Amino acid sequence: MLWLIVILIAYFLFSITSLGDKYLLVGPPEPKIYSFYVGLLSVLALAVAPFVGFFVPDFFTIIFCLFVGIIYLFAIFSLYQGLEYYEASRIIPALGGLVPIITFLFIYLLSGGKEMLGFKEMIAFILLIIASVLITYVPKKKIISESLKISIIGAIFFSLVFVMSKYVYLMVPFWTGFIWIRIGVFLTALFFLFSKKVRKDVFSKKKSSFNKKTGTIFVINQIVGAGAFVLQSWSVALVPLAFVSIINAMQGIQYVFLFIFTLFFLKSLKEEISKRIIIQKVIAIIIIIIGLVIIAV
Repeated sequence: MLWLIVILIAYFLFSITSLGDKYLLVGPPEPKIYSFYVGLLSVLALAVAPFVGFFVPDFFTIIFCLFVGIIYLFAIFSLYQGLEYYEASRIIPALGGLVPIITFLFIYLLSGGKEMLGFKEMIAFILLIIASVLITYVPKKKIISESLKISIIGAIFFSLVFVMSKYVYLMVPFWTGFIWIRIGVFLTALFFLFSKKVRKDVFSKKKSSFNKKTGTIFVINQIVGAGAFVLQSWSVALVPLAFVSIINAMQGIQYVFLFIFTLFFLKSLKEEISKRIIIQKVIAIIIIIIGLVIIAV
């Protein structure tokens, strides 16, 4: 069950980056600019290439990896675009429920129905999806049709990334596949320079979206996020194909950690947590624990 430990650590680190995002993104993120900087930092994956047996695979594998990188940045962009127009309380619950379901369907279709979860795993899968939606759901902020549309698009992109990444790790060793995917993310990010708004933010002598302080926090946040992403990708490489959807369904764990952090840093995050919300999140946490126990046992 190494993959289970790895993904738990990954979601813990993702919760830390969520705190960083809360600090950095006082307003909604500008999708193109934020996606550009996230993609730009992906090139740092090359730093580990000399130490992990990185090599140049066949042409088809390279193109496939680069394509996964393209899809990943489109997924990130669609997420930030959703957050620009709609509140996180409308987008995040929808993604939490849709991504594992769409991932499950992709795996089923691509494998011709051969890759299926067992009865026990299916129960855990359903419980984890319910918990992921419940822990992020805000009763007063219902998901509307417009936000649902952009959430579906984002969910399709994220699901494709997870499923296609698994196929990459079936073709080549983990680090080789991971680095080539990140190269694809970096190359795709360069196309955002065709945007006048991005060029102005990057090359203008005027104040950038990130000053010295926030820029440092952004870089640290991205390094932590990169570590989380590496671990999440490694867990995808470790599990059978059918279990990739379970990894998606476990994302609610990230919000468990974030909820705990929020309780400790309530004043600095300026969030209000009512008794009703606490009860809702505690129920979600209990459901998550049950789901994890079913998987572990």
